[in-house]
Amino acid sequence: MKKPLLLAGLVFMLGATAYAATDKDASIKNRATALARIQVEKAHLDEGQYVQVKNLNIRMLTEMEDIKARFAAEPAILDERLAVAQARYELELTALMRPAQLALFNQARNNMTALTAPR
Repeated sequence: MKKPLLLAGLVFMLGATAYAATDKDASIKNRATALARIQVEKAHLDEGQYVQVKNLNIRMLTEMEDIKARFAAEPAILDERLAVAQARYELELTALMRPAQLALFNQARNNMTALTAPR
């Protein structure tokens, strides 16, 4: 009697874990798509660039989640790894853009941050 219940519990736990992973992947893809659409709008990217940016965003968000999970107990290492990942992402993102697009993107990014001086 115990073996079938144990087996059923194990199958249920594995199914729940797989569902959570799928849900997390879907969430990352949705966030990456939304971010890519904003970036396309701000920098006037073409369709090919959109696909590349979306894939880059998926990789970046997945890497960020992985870093947060792995180094949650070590804040100093967490901050360092997140900063390195962010810098690599920015470098790859800007490499995908043409100079005029990069200027538009940087202008939009500066307008969204507190770095701009009040007028």
